[in-house]
Amino acid sequence: MRKHRLRLVVAVAAVLVAAGAGTASPAQAHDTQSTLADLAERHGRYFGSATDNPELTDTAYTAVLGSEFDMITPGNGMKWYASEPEPGVFDWSAGDEIADLARRDHQRLRAHTLVWHNQLPGWLTDREWTADELRAVLKRHILTEVRHYRGKVYSWDVVNEAFNEDGTYRETLWYKTLGPGYIADALRWAHQADPHAKLYLNDYNIEAVGPKSDAYYRLAQDLRAQGVPLHGIGLQAHLALQYGYPATLEDNLRRFSRLGLDTALTEVDVRMPLPADAEKLAEQADWYRDLTAACLAVRRCVGITVWDWTDKYSWIPAFFPGEGAALPWDEEFRPKPAYAAIRQAFGER
Repeated sequence: MRKHRLRLVVAVAAVLVAAGAGTASPAQAHDTQSTLADLAERHGRYFGSATDNPELTDTAYTAVLGSEFDMITPGNGMKWYASEPEPGVFDWSAGDEIADLARRDHQRLRAHTLVWHNQLPGWLTDREWTADELRAVLKRHILTEVRHYRGKVYSWDVVNEAFNEDGTYRETLWYKTLGPGYIADALRWAHQADPHAKLYLNDYNIEAVGPKSDAYYRLAQDLRAQGVPLHGIGLQAHLALQYGYPATLEDNLRRFSRLGLDTALTEVDVRMPLPADAEKLAEQADWYRDLTAACLAVRRCVGITVWDWTDKYSWIPAFFPGEGAALPWDEEFRPKPAYAAIRQAFGER
């Protein structure tokens, strides 16, 4: 067990009591309890959480973030609008805060994300670009940002959400101006800037075998055949009880591994129609147990990241009105049945 987690787990127990957990169970409060990261490490995996800059002032929150997890992902601080708000003018403050936090707590960093169609600054979206112009802008951005974090990052989500649900390319600024080759270019430039970082393509609704995940499978085959530096596929796993569990998740992970690629569950949450009740929370726990087990069953599934760890800072209620309760801890930082289910999937008795 990592020494920093042994030191911090006492703080976690105190947080649970202070946050209203009251009489935390011995399994939650004992000062030698293994963290989720410790349990994952026994299987050669990581267990991580996303985080975002505004909540870092919440010391009760950062105590748990710094103890239970060995990988963190910046939710927003490395996206284009934050890192290059004006042409050629880079602002590393938000990203550096997360990187510094990871270093302080002896965690690794999944960097997110270099190329996306959302959260772009106005200077990119408010004008027309020629292919040569936009390609130069994209290359500059990737080389500059990846070089800035070189040596500090385990992996990059290089291209995010490139496909539609039917497996066709999403009509983004990048695709419409540069064609599908922008994906290979982005991967090559990221590798040039940091040859040691793992490079991922990342998307949602690709957990099950289907048209969208098939598109990634074909793209990955093509990129690998061309010698493009692609190392992994990130399955976001933003799941919802009302839409059913992706029963072919393990098969899907396995087929990407057969291409020589790592996989990771990168943005996990399991939302439900509110209010939450015991039945929904029990089903949610089953899903968290099953997705953890699916990753453990496939050797090249390297880890799991929840999209923040507490319902207090979940993105779900703002984007899916009437839904929520998606994470393993509730808004008062009390572990939910999902938390115990994850531990059980890792083999804790």
